[in-house]
Amino acid sequence: MTVTLADVAARAQVSPATVSRVLNGNYPVAASTRERVLKAVDELDYVLNGPASALAAATSDLVGILVNDIADPFFGIMASAIQGEIGGPGGRAGGERLAVVCNTGGSPERELTYLTLLQRQRAAAVVLTGGAIEDAAHQAAMDTKVRKLTDAGTRVVLCGRPPAPETGAIALTFDNRGGGQELTEHLIGLGHRRLGYIAGPEERTTTRHRLEGHRAALAAHGIEEDPRWTVHGRYDRRSGYEATLELLRRDPSLTAVVAANDSVAIGACAALRDSGLRIPEDVSVAGFDDLPFSIDAVPSLTTVRLPLAEAGG
Repeated sequence: MTVTLADVAARAQVSPATVSRVLNGNYPVAASTRERVLKAVDELDYVLNGPASALAAATSDLVGILVNDIADPFFGIMASAIQGEIGGPGGRAGGERLAVVCNTGGSPERELTYLTLLQRQRAAAVVLTGGAIEDAAHQAAMDTKVRKLTDAGTRVVLCGRPPAPETGAIALTFDNRGGGQELTEHLIGLGHRRLGYIAGPEERTTTRHRLEGHRAALAAHGIEEDPRWTVHGRYDRRSGYEATLELLRRDPSLTAVVAANDSVAIGACAALRDSGLRIPEDVSVAGFDDLPFSIDAVPSLTTVRLPLAEAGG
């Protein structure tokens, strides 16, 4: 049975005109109403019909890139590399393809909304970057949406996310566990036994994998982890600053701080300096990702290099 515009309107409890405005994007609609309409479109698997070549063709010249935070160099580097690779033969508009960067802000709802929009535009490809959200209901919804995209001919790549082979997507993964373990083993090799750890958001796969690697290194060397030594926060400088002050409050005898990423590590360095501690004489600091600014830290930051540009390419 064909799903109609009226069916979507009934499901979203709005008028057909409102559904049309949301789908065409030619009239301002309240954000809550727009989300409700897009949810109904997704649930009913409604496909917009029309004469536009992007919808008449199997796929369009559009490539969607989903990032958590475009201001974070981790995502910016990958998005730039992806965009650099999608030009040339293959598109209809002079050989180029149009890259659209979708900034989710870490919101599960925005992830699904952007995938719905890209499905409606019959995107040629979609790249989802960074760690996945560990929530069973959300992951099931994401898998369903990705499967619909791949079934319709869209190529989907999970860049830095765990594989999801049942969806038809291709996965390019980072060894976050191995990197986390090697980094902590390096610090243990320098004589550290009391290591604070600033983890990322608890719901992210990247956070869990890096923390698992850290804990594996502690266990391998017979170091009993103190619950006071781990603090969770965002993947940004402010979080690193605040978390380091909290770690020092909990245990002033820490000799090293391992940060979830380089931005967090820079915040940790600032907090240590403001607390009158020297790096690395009093407390050593290590990060993850090897972002461009890491080398300019004083002293330069010990970190794990992820080949972000190569991965994006």
